[in-house]
Amino acid sequence: MGIVKISDPMHESLRLASQALSRSINAQAEHWMRIGMLAELHPQLNHSEICQLLIRAEQDGGLDIAALTGRGVSAKPAAKVRA
Repeated sequence: MGIVKISDPMHESLRLASQALSRSINAQAEHWMRIGMLAELHPQLNHSEICQLLIRAEQDGGLDIAALTGRGVSAKPAAKVRA
């Protein structure tokens, strides 16, 4: 785990979104980072398709970004990307 410095306006946006969506600030930040990372890895997918990918990945045991990008060794199986 590490510390990520973000701007005050972004922190305020995270705080508001986390309260609205009943998530911790850290969980909200991680959610946004996961969405952004998947959007960069799969630019052909829209937001709805990325959310569907995340749901399928969770059903299959969880999303493994390292396996999706071909980097690192992972303990979890990679989620299959269906687009």
